[in-house]
Formats: sequence, structure tokens, C-alpha cells
Amino acid sequence: MNTEAQVIPSDTVMSRFLARWSFALTMVVLTGIGIVAMQRGYSPLMMLTALSIASFLIVILLEQINPHSTYWEKPQGDVVTDLLHMLISGALIPPATGVVWRVVMAGWAASLSAALGMGLWPDQWPMVAQVTLALAIAELGQYWWHRLAHEKDFLWRFHSTHHSPGRLYFLNTGRFHPIDMFVAYSTEIVPLVVLGAGADVIALWTLVTTIHGLFQHANTKANIGWLNWVFSMAELHRWHHSLEVEKANTNYGANLICWDIVFGTRYLPKDETHQPDDVGIGDLPDFPKGYLEQLAVPFRWRKTKEESAGELQQTTS
Repeated sequence: MNTEAQVIPSDTVMSRFLARWSFALTMVVLTGIGIVAMQRGYSPLMMLTALSIASFLIVILLEQINPHSTYWEKPQGDVVTDLLHMLISGALIPPATGVVWRVVMAGWAASLSAALGMGLWPDQWPMVAQVTLALAIAELGQYWWHRLAHEKDFLWRFHSTHHSPGRLYFLNTGRFHPIDMFVAYSTEIVPLVVLGAGADVIALWTLVTTIHGLFQHANTKANIGWLNWVFSMAELHRWHHSLEVEKANTNYGANLICWDIVFGTRYLPKDETHQPDDVGIGDLPDFPKGYLEQLAVPFRWRKTKEESAGELQQTTS
């Protein structure tokens, strides 16, 4: 357990304001700009790229001026590994997976629409409503993949990479094994492709996911109040990264918390005013640190667990 962790108190008006409103304001302003930009003829890709970069810069700034934990500010030999995960699993695999599924499913989706005599996606709805619908639909498959990845050891070997860091900060938003990312993203994108969601809807859904994921993992203060009943944000997600397994196996939502509410896995205790600073995998203290070693973990799972069991034995003896 980390004895150095220290949560920095919100002792200024500005700190409390940022903790309460920085996420909501960033989400509203950047998605609003995205909608207007595409209405004015900018391509979804151009919009998504520019506003994703803006969201990164905003979160990096917030980590500097309003950090949550002093311990999480200190690099743990993780920056290069997280950067590689962000580039591969965060930036490359999702769009490549999306292209694959659009090619594979396009004909089937068109045939389904023709058979029904109507388009399946409500493209006449306001854009905000379409993106909200996309979030809710995409979350359902992702919720169950994520939950099973925690509950089934065969799947946990892939997802454990995401839970391996001993701190949370913006860059480990993308720390996923490529296979885990491919499957998780497939559960989200396939329903949207089948239903015929447009490129503009998918681009805005991706932007919302990017903004939310960065804030969800950021080392910045969060106190968003009633929005914790809408979004699966940092106050909930820090419990999901807790060392305590029964608390980590909660709050599976990627963006929304709605399916956790429906299936009874939302966790934000009223009687605990703090948020966990000790994060990681309690029974895998010897989890590999390097990128290539983490790629190999699912394929040497038994050995990884044996090495950690040996280290735990030495620690307790």
C-alpha cells in the first residue's frame, strides 16, 4: 500500500470551481464547437482531431493547476509505456477497428434497412439527441464486456493491463492491451454501424468518449455532484481502480453510469468522503512495467501470477 499518497485539499474558490465545473464546461463547449464546425462544412475527422488535441491540453493544464493527489504527480517509470499504449490502443486501434466493421457490416446493415423499408437510425433527431442515443447504445455491450473482463479470469488476463498502474493521470487513459481494446471498441461500434449512425454522429460520440476518458483518469480534483448519476466520471472511476477487488468490480461504464444503475454495480459510498489513492492490482504487485512485456502478459498469465504470488509471500514473511 502506498503510504505517500496525499490528497490535496480544495481550499480555494478557484479549486472548488474547477473541481465542480471544469469537466461539464469542457464537454459542453468542445462538443458544441464540434457540432457547429460540422454544420459549417468541416470534416468529422478534422473536427475530431482538433478538438481531441484541445481536450488533451485542457486536462494537462488542469493536472498542473488543480491536482488531486501529490503521489500521482510523480512518474513511476510509466510514461513511455503509457505513451505507447495511447498511440497504439488509444489512437490507432479504434479507427482501424471502425473501418473494418464498417466494411464488414455495411452490406448487412443496408439489407436490413431495405427489408424493413426504413432507415434504422433517427437521423432527423437533433444532433445532441443522436449522440446521447449513440452513447447509451454503445455503452450496453461495452458494459458487459468490461464486467466479464473483471469476473472471468480468461478475460481478466487481457484487461488487467489497464488496472496495472499505481497512479491515475491523463496518459493512462489509453493503457489497454490491444486485444482488449479491439473487443471493447467492437462492442461499441458494431451496433452503431448496424443501425446506420452517420459519420458525424460517430465523430461526436468519439469526441465525447475522448473528453470523458481523459477527465475520468486525470489527476485533477473532481466533485461533480448530481452528474455522478449521469457520467462514469473520476469520483466513480477511482473506486473502479481501487486495490480492493470488491470495490474495483463496480462502475463499469465507459462514459455513462446508466447501465451500472440498471444492473446494480454503481458504487459511490456516502459514508466515505475520500477517494482511493492506492490504485492498481493488489494480487499482482509484480505486473510488468514495460510495453512489450505487458503485451505478453495474457500469453504468460500463469507465470505472471506466480511471480506476483512469490513477491507477496516475501513481503508478508
